[in-house]
Amino acid sequence: MLPFLLRRLASGVVVLAAVLCLTFLLLFFSTDDVAANILGEQATPDQIVAKNAELGLDRPLLERLVDWWAAALTGDFGASWFNGQTVVAALATRLPVTLTLVLLSIVLIGVIATALGMTAAVRRGRADRAVQIGAAIGDALPSFLIGLLLVGLFVVTLPWFPAVSTIAPGAGIGPWVVSLTLPMTALLINGVAASAQQVRGAVLTQLSRDHVRTLRSRGLPEREILVRHVLRSAAPAGLTVLSLQFIGMLSAVVVMEQVFALPGVGTLAVQATTTGDLPLVMGVVAYTTVIVVVVNLLVDLANGWLNPKVRVA
Repeated sequence: MLPFLLRRLASGVVVLAAVLCLTFLLLFFSTDDVAANILGEQATPDQIVAKNAELGLDRPLLERLVDWWAAALTGDFGASWFNGQTVVAALATRLPVTLTLVLLSIVLIGVIATALGMTAAVRRGRADRAVQIGAAIGDALPSFLIGLLLVGLFVVTLPWFPAVSTIAPGAGIGPWVVSLTLPMTALLINGVAASAQQVRGAVLTQLSRDHVRTLRSRGLPEREILVRHVLRSAAPAGLTVLSLQFIGMLSAVVVMEQVFALPGVGTLAVQATTTGDLPLVMGVVAYTTVIVVVVNLLVDLANGWLNPKVRVA
């Protein structure tokens, strides 16, 4: 198991380094107007040149990249060019909102999709058709469209939820529930629809295997066969789908936070990208990539534990 873990860790570090270097390279060519944006329309050319020198924008790409990595490896991601707030402090106030939304959604998607997929594969008939029809409808509707429909129904028509997030520093559980209910519902509908179909297919595949028929011929209780053998064998496929859902959700949450006016990392990333705030953008990308790498590593470890053949792949 240790060599498998080390290989996955090494691949994760390579992915992180590649993503950050590519992001820095792309941002390098989009910082021409940053000084003018910071100083405003009244800035003179000399002031803009001086500001570029202050921010280090007049230095070569490689030199800036090396300096950024040297600081980032010590945990220093710099400060926003526009408001002076450190990147770490900005992310500390935004990450809890985004992670709560994404992690709770992915856990609920896993539980609900597993229950629906198992029910459809085992009972077949009407239950199977209902799950397939519901999954097809939910999968066809993008999460942002579902979010807009929920806003129209539960914010505009029926004002049960506020139009602007009530989450604030030090807020209790109530504002979190009120603010996250609708965006989480939108993510759940789309995520469950996609995952339930995959779980159903994986369970059907396992139910047709010879060892399942052998277990039934030996008189093992059906519940034990489903939980201990079928579900465990089908779990790697479901976990892989969930890890992909998690990565896709980090992208979708950018739009969802805009739709529901949530003060999360997605909103911060949009603001930073629009203004060309390179330290903030790099900080968001670094933290997000680390989260994706860690989640993928956990999924790989779970798959390796459930299926030893994966460890030698």
